[in-house]
Amino acid sequence: MKRVGVIGGGQLAWMMADAAQKLGVELVIQTPSEHDPAVSIAQEIVFAPVDDASATEILAQKCDVITFENEFVNLQTLSLLAQQGVCFRPKLKALAPLLDKYHQRCYLSDLGLPVPQFFALDQTENLKSKIEYLGFPAVLKSRRHGYDGQGTFIIPDFATLEQKLSYETTKKTLNQSLFLLEEFVPFERELAVIAARSVEEKIVTYPVVETQQEQQVCRRVIAPAQITPNQLAEIEAIAHTLLNSLEVVGIFGIELFLSADGKILVNEIAPRTHNSGHFSIDACETSQFEQHLRAVCGLPLGNPALQCAGAVMVNLLGYENSHSDYQSQRQQIAEIPQAHLHWYGKIESRPGRKLGHVTVLLDNQNRESATALANDIAHTIESIWYPR
Repeated sequence: MKRVGVIGGGQLAWMMADAAQKLGVELVIQTPSEHDPAVSIAQEIVFAPVDDASATEILAQKCDVITFENEFVNLQTLSLLAQQGVCFRPKLKALAPLLDKYHQRCYLSDLGLPVPQFFALDQTENLKSKIEYLGFPAVLKSRRHGYDGQGTFIIPDFATLEQKLSYETTKKTLNQSLFLLEEFVPFERELAVIAARSVEEKIVTYPVVETQQEQQVCRRVIAPAQITPNQLAEIEAIAHTLLNSLEVVGIFGIELFLSADGKILVNEIAPRTHNSGHFSIDACETSQFEQHLRAVCGLPLGNPALQCAGAVMVNLLGYENSHSDYQSQRQQIAEIPQAHLHWYGKIESRPGRKLGHVTVLLDNQNRESATALANDIAHTIESIWYPR
């Protein structure tokens, strides 16, 4: 597999460029806009929306295998291409239980993996009785197309739930069966793990990380997370169970909650490279992007181990509507010792948009002081980046 088609042209596809060059792989991108980040690194481009299956048919003619940068695809129309012999990795069957968040919850639960309590919003008449065992606050989620906090709402009471459902369904001219409600988990920390599975069914997992979110958007990632050996073993077992059950070829991001009593719960699955694994570009022997390409091209998986004591990754998020390239702030951040800044080349900034990230490598071997140091470095970066 020497030519890889990628559906989606955002920063996740853009960050595959160095790995592709290293492996001698050519990238062909399907993306709607000439301004999308991956356009600058692609060997060839098919300009079309990511859910345009006729464009994916053209993409298939230009490459050996097709993979995904995001999950906003139409599996029904793509399945016709799969029946004609187009090779998708991960295969469409592996994506099918995951794209709808309610179906994803059901799938995880049926596998016996620990998840928050949840139910689909189907009928208003039994809503009150259904919600009694969940209690408030609760979490309302769009079943499709939610990411970076979009489509996720913390609901404090029943009146707010009714109001939010009415607003969202009217705004989208959708019915409320496209939402699910789940218990609010008063977690101690949020965790994540990146795991890859090869054509030969070998699985490797990256160091478990702590993710710090604000308004459901990832702001910081600290690697490795300070967890017990038993918690690490449980998380790795979850990754193996999930990837083997789905027969995945490629990389997945698994988001988790660590509850106050030390229990692990699965929050969400991303069937692709993931923000929580960006630290791996600079901190690990094999980045998540190289690992994904190795898997989908049928190559042996690389070593995911850290090459340093630890790392902290900070997302550089938009905080205004502008066309600035923030050269001054980027220069100051780049001068932080052992900092590696990745700028995605997006021409437009808007609040919450991921414009880049910076990873700082840590030498400190002491676990507790390493976490404190990571938080201090993140604070320094954010004090430079965000206006006071």
